[in-house]
Amino acid sequence: MAGRYKPYPEYKDSEGAWFGNTPSHWNNTSLKRVCSLKTGLTPPTDDRDNYADEITGLPWVRPEDLNDSSDSVIASKFISLSGWRLMRPVPANSTLICCIGTIGKVGYTACETTTNQQITAACFNESFRYNYYLIQAAREVLEEYSTGNVIKILNSERLGSIRFISLPEVEAGKIADFLDHETAKIDTLIETQQQLIQLLKEKRQAEISHAVTKGLSSLNGGPNAKLRDSGVEWLGEVPEDWTVCLIKHMCEEVTDGAHISPVTEGGERHFVSTTDIKNGVINFDDALLTTPASFEYMIKTGCMPFAGDILFSKDGTIGQTAITPEGVEFVVASSLIIIRPNKEVVMPDYFNFLLQSEVVVEQVKSFVKGAGLPRLSIQNLLKVGGAFPPVSEQVQIVAYLTRKLERYDELETRASIIVKLLQERRIALISAAVTGKIDVRDWVAPPASPTHKEVAA
Repeated sequence: MAGRYKPYPEYKDSEGAWFGNTPSHWNNTSLKRVCSLKTGLTPPTDDRDNYADEITGLPWVRPEDLNDSSDSVIASKFISLSGWRLMRPVPANSTLICCIGTIGKVGYTACETTTNQQITAACFNESFRYNYYLIQAAREVLEEYSTGNVIKILNSERLGSIRFISLPEVEAGKIADFLDHETAKIDTLIETQQQLIQLLKEKRQAEISHAVTKGLSSLNGGPNAKLRDSGVEWLGEVPEDWTVCLIKHMCEEVTDGAHISPVTEGGERHFVSTTDIKNGVINFDDALLTTPASFEYMIKTGCMPFAGDILFSKDGTIGQTAITPEGVEFVVASSLIIIRPNKEVVMPDYFNFLLQSEVVVEQVKSFVKGAGLPRLSIQNLLKVGGAFPPVSEQVQIVAYLTRKLERYDELETRASIIVKLLQERRIALISAAVTGKIDVRDWVAPPASPTHKEVAA
């Protein structure tokens, strides 16, 4: 970074602040001295009149809306005027900081808005763009200041005490102009890779959906299988020898995990929740550990999945699945449904692919409830249906999809690595500029590239 941009001519000691030494004319302060902090609320969810649609409603921002980018936040949920009156409105040009859960995830507002209780808004009187970038650079510090074992929380008092920087407004604006320009270029590259990842996910689901509703015959270049009307509108026609039924009829048991908080002090045994499942894999490294006594109690209450059981997330990020591996003992939280397939009639791998198909995903969406944290009940999952070929054909479908999806997974992994590297480059550039490690006061925006029409003229 230093090779491309020159440093400031003179620095001063920041007395151990997270941002290191700063240019000599900058001042060290605390966040609470340069802004006011407002923590959001959730209107009572039992009164549906507090909520509204995008057309008639007012913005209500949640952590999933925060984008860590140069674009302003766009709310995905909306509240009514009566709901708004219960809230703490946040002015335009405020920085929104996730302070419960994913600590330090940020975004900024282009208009007056409201947020839920997981978000605290830093409302600045000046230099809001520079300060937005400075808070992005402080993410590791925000995480360090948070408390809690299960769910991380950063309260307003601790947030306000974080060391911050105050500098001349004109200079802050110059740094923000520089970062707006440079991060926009990086954001464009990131967006290109993210669009590729999304395309690969869609192709992946399309492959799965076709295989588990129409079979492999046409995919392998052969004639389409003889089809019959499934009798179900959302499924359409299926191969004539396939069974169409509710998924519960193909299961030995469907239950969920523990409805009690695990005892974690002195924990030794894995306690897995929704957050530990992603892309079909259980992340045991980050899972909570519970005590042997708590573990044994949860086993007795049916919270330990068997090898071959499918875990299905029902709270928050709904529909994440993973097959329980051999040789690992663990218990699960109530946020996960344990699906135990009847292996005489359905393979766990086929069942898992079916749960990822568009046919099941769309049914699940129709049952999801919750304005704040989305939830799916076991009772509603039992109402979901699917198509089941003979076991011999399931074997072929599983082999085909496993082989086919490996290529999509490989391409997605490559794109994800590129995104990670670009994001690291982005935050390094932001950090260097906002903490004064590089001097961009003389930076001039390059002339805008001519449009195709201008070139043609």
